Amino acid sequence: MNVLIIHAHPEPRSFTTALKDTAVDELSRRGHTVEISDLYAMNFDPVAKGGDFTSRHDPQYLVYALEQRKALASGGLAPDIAAEVEKLRGADLIILSFPMFWFSVPAIMKGWIDRVLLSGLCYGGRRFYDRGGLRGKRMLAAFTLGSRETMFGAQAVHGELEAMLRPLLRGTFYYVGCDVLQPFVAWHVPYISGADRDAFLARYRTRLSGIELEQPIAYPSLDDFDDDMMPLRSSS
Repeated sequence: MNVLIIHAHPEPRSFTTALKDTAVDELSRRGHTVEISDLYAMNFDPVAKGGDFTSRHDPQYLVYALEQRKALASGGLAPDIAAEVEKLRGADLIILSFPMFWFSVPAIMKGWIDRVLLSGLCYGGRRFYDRGGLRGKRMLAAFTLGSRETMFGAQAVHGELEAMLRPLLRGTFYYVGCDVLQPFVAWHVPYISGADRDAFLARYRTRLSGIELEQPIAYPSLDDFDDDMMPLRSSS
């Protein structure tokens, strides 16, 4: 299995980086090929802009998704985007490794999503969800939180974790066609003991040992909707 880890943490000694290093070690030890895009180390540019294309279909008015499609077809993507797209094409499993910032991914990782998950390759028209362009690939979010696990739930102070992650898991991972795996969460990491951190790393290593066999999260299929994207109703 070819694994691509998109890692976003500015501190090389962080616990998020320890999770990434654990993933590299465990997956490599089991014979998988692992490639890493360390976004901060790469000084990855997160800003979607007209300069992302070596030539423009419409130089007067920027429709970013349209320019992505045209550049994909013509070979007109900026070199940093083209390099990430090639990594993405070859991956069977994509892991996003990050600390949770403001109930979301860090800005540099959001920029990777915006610039690399190309219209025309990953989605477009009716090519989304289980018809998306990355069908057959798996995606996993592995992230750290400052909050305790008890702070999430139907009656908890932050509400349900699933609702917080919906834009990422369903609106991004599943939207481009990937099989979405249950996220791996390391809770309260700035405040826990070294032994507790070691326990999280051991749990992550165990999880990764069989990651290729995991059942993905079940989401609706477009086969359950008509051409107007209204739910199909059974005749019974």
